[in-house]
Amino acid sequence: MSIAVSHNHPIRVASSDIDFMGHANNAHYLSWVQEAVLAHWRSIAPPQAVAEHLWVALKHEISYRRPAFLNDELVATVVLERVQGARAFYETVIRRGEDVLAEVKSSWCCVCAETLRPARIARDVAARFFGGELP
Repeated sequence: MSIAVSHNHPIRVASSDIDFMGHANNAHYLSWVQEAVLAHWRSIAPPQAVAEHLWVALKHEISYRRPAFLNDELVATVVLERVQGARAFYETVIRRGEDVLAEVKSSWCCVCAETLRPARIARDVAARFFGGELP
C-alpha cells in the first residue's frame, strides 16, 4: 500500500494580504496554494525533473472555513492524491494551529520547460510522492 508524502509549507499573513474586512483576502489563498504545491514538487522531485518541468494550475476548488488575520502563522499541508498522464491532483489544507482555515482541491498540468507542452511525469518520479510506490 502506498502512502502519499505530505509537505508542510509555512505562511505568514502579511499586511498586503489583508482586505477591507480586516482579514486575508480570499484571492491570496490561491497564491499560497501555488507556493505550497510548487514547494512540495521541489522538495521531493529530483533536481533534474524540477529543472525540466513547470506546473500550470488548471482548477482550484476552495472551501473557506475560517478567516486568517494579520501576522497569523499558517501551515499549508500539501498531498499529491494522484498522477494521471501530465496531470496531477492535489489536496491542500491551510491551518492556523489546529483550526482549518481552508481546504483546496486542485489539478495541475505538468509542462516541459523547453517546449511548454504537456509532459507526462515519469513513473519513478511520481512514485517518490507516494513513498516509492504508485497507488
